[in-house]
Amino acid sequence: MNWSFYDPVFAYDRGNPTLKTFSAWTGHRRFAYDLTRNLKPRTVVELGTAFGVSYFSFCQATVDSAANTRCYAVDTWLGDPHGGYYSEAIFEAVSAIARIHYPNVATLVRCFFDEALHYFPDESIDVLHIDGYHTYEAVKHDFDTWIPKLARNGVVLFHDIAERSRDFGVYRVWEGLACYPRIEFAHSHGLGVLFPKGCPPSMNALIENGETFAAHYANLAHK
Repeated sequence: MNWSFYDPVFAYDRGNPTLKTFSAWTGHRRFAYDLTRNLKPRTVVELGTAFGVSYFSFCQATVDSAANTRCYAVDTWLGDPHGGYYSEAIFEAVSAIARIHYPNVATLVRCFFDEALHYFPDESIDVLHIDGYHTYEAVKHDFDTWIPKLARNGVVLFHDIAERSRDFGVYRVWEGLACYPRIEFAHSHGLGVLFPKGCPPSMNALIENGETFAAHYANLAHK
């Protein structure tokens, strides 16, 4: 298969041993790392960062591969009704990790998602991670407004596609995008991986062996 599996050491764990425990994204961080190493994106943009486990996993892969990738985290770090509300200490902690471990890779953009649109030219983002407010309307809006920014053969990640409680609506958005090449992981609240503007050859193994990949990363969910 044209896909490499890695065994990373996440620098952000040092000094922050409980960080991965608090994050609903921990179970997907090894996939995020491998995706970044295999895809070799120029630009990664995350909409909704919170504690930073997903974001810093992209950053770690960039550092380890000595790539020229730039990783942007867009968030207000104020929180929302689904994820809860944050004290200023959360943003300070995320800023410290970015500064200490990923100074040449990480850029924090503290604003609302729509306000950040003008920072990125159309078709400039290779990996777009949508993980903000999780109602159907909010997720659909984020996808529709940011899809022009996605590059040809770019990938969109949706977290919480397996959540159907309260007014979570990510799964509805995900179900409406079934016409595109994709893979989904059911563990750790679910992760959808979508190629709405074409699938590069380096990602064919991922799409063609979806169940095998899903089982592999589910087994690594707690590492």
